[in-house]
Amino acid sequence: METNCILVREIGSFAWTRKRLAPPAEDEVLVRVEVTGLCRTDLKIIRHGHRDLVLPRIPGEEVVGRIIARGAAVDDFEVGDRVYVYPGIWCDRCAACRQGAQNLCREMRIMGFHRDGGFAGEVLAPARSLIPVPDALDPDTAVLAEPLSCCLNALELGRAEPGAQVGIWGAGPAGLLLARAARAMGAAAINIEPDPRRRSFADGLPAPEDRRFDVCIVAVGAPEAYQDALAHLAPRGRLVVFSGLLPQADGVPLSFNQLHYYEQTLVGAYGCAYRHGVQALAWLADGTIPVADMISHRLPLSDLETALRLVEKRESIKVLLYPEG
Repeated sequence: METNCILVREIGSFAWTRKRLAPPAEDEVLVRVEVTGLCRTDLKIIRHGHRDLVLPRIPGEEVVGRIIARGAAVDDFEVGDRVYVYPGIWCDRCAACRQGAQNLCREMRIMGFHRDGGFAGEVLAPARSLIPVPDALDPDTAVLAEPLSCCLNALELGRAEPGAQVGIWGAGPAGLLLARAARAMGAAAINIEPDPRRRSFADGLPAPEDRRFDVCIVAVGAPEAYQDALAHLAPRGRLVVFSGLLPQADGVPLSFNQLHYYEQTLVGAYGCAYRHGVQALAWLADGTIPVADMISHRLPLSDLETALRLVEKRESIKVLLYPEG
């Protein structure tokens, strides 16, 4: 069969086209996409490229849809089931997989990076990457499971324990999800956001003033945000490197004496494991993490350029794309 899709053939440009899909392999399913989330990583992939990107590629790593066909060996799912597609394929053998960190698997293949993603009418996915969407959960809410999963990983690595003071630089989609998830874990969280439009969603601060935080998480790709977060890290605090930087901006000055004398920890956080997706869907389903107010724009997939401009100019919170328009 064929599907309408967005195809990136070279960095900086994309085309609305049709692509022929192979039938599902015996361990795969074919998912008809209901909704795809757009994030700054998609913007980075299309405008600037990415370490893990292999071209040509259909982007899209935040996908919810219904199964319309399945391979002969798939018996855990039925045609018609609504699923969230965890974007990774992992080996289950390496040290990272054995530790529950599939996102660091030596053989990880990510949907929208190494293999085609959800900026299309249909997408092929391995059955082992699927997570059932609870019946009561609508797809527009369920699709935020992917960014929420990444936030849960960051909070886990930063040890955002009950009572911890958590400072989050940025009040975009990730910043808001980080704050809401941290509070759900019993921590006290505040967003640091100079943009008054975004700050209004978070009830945050324009600057951290003289506060010190047990956990600082940078959810905006700006070197100055990392410098500010380091300056406001408490003794024995943890700085979580959540947002990557473009190569030309990667070079934030770091005081190793500060880390030494205050026994501070610097930890990276990239992506999420399968278990984070299970937890994210559960919290979205029971209302622990509300997200309806975060959805600022709903657009047809064919209007991707408008969606990218909204994200690029920070004129949106969460943009959702629909393949059928």
